[in-house]
Amino acid sequence: MIAFVRGTVADVTLGSAVLEVGGVGLELQCTPNTLATLHVGAAATLPTSMVVREDSLTLFGFLDDDEKTLFELVQTASGVGPKLAQAMLAVLPPDILRRAVATEDVKALTAVPGIGQKGAQRIILELKDRIGAAGPVPAHRGVPATGQGDGWRTQVHAGLVGLGWSAKEADRAVDAVAPEADGSPDVAALLRSALRSLSPT
Repeated sequence: MIAFVRGTVADVTLGSAVLEVGGVGLELQCTPNTLATLHVGAAATLPTSMVVREDSLTLFGFLDDDEKTLFELVQTASGVGPKLAQAMLAVLPPDILRRAVATEDVKALTAVPGIGQKGAQRIILELKDRIGAAGPVPAHRGVPATGQGDGWRTQVHAGLVGLGWSAKEADRAVDAVAPEADGSPDVAALLRSALRSLSPT
């Protein structure tokens, strides 16, 4: 298995990045949080998890080993595949996800597209004793925006579309969180706010 990839960022798309390693371009599926840290032409090292299917080999890339570990752990819950696991980490950073499971916070889990109330309860039941304790909530656990001005809009919009929302819904959510984007916007935090605005209360 491929534990990590180190190379030059050749391309960044809506839901993936291509790293050139020894003359070979490897495509990694990544969350918007991870993609926001990557710059074409720059060197990057990403922990990876390989998902093997009969007709495909898919590499998922992560910000750090903690996200990778949690990505693999949540897939041991019934009904959680790699795409849903990735969506969970896009909405809930590792410590927040651990806290949601540990405190049986169904509402936090249902903010993830694809997780309903019954699914959240099942995830809590199956993972609560294995997911570990969450540390203190960091003051700034997001990823800063990579561009100036309204660059965050493109990143948040792309992240929402990549997670399954329509372009129209993404436009509405981006407009809803725009007042939070003063100064140096935190793309990850804005994405989570946008998802909350789209999720039913």
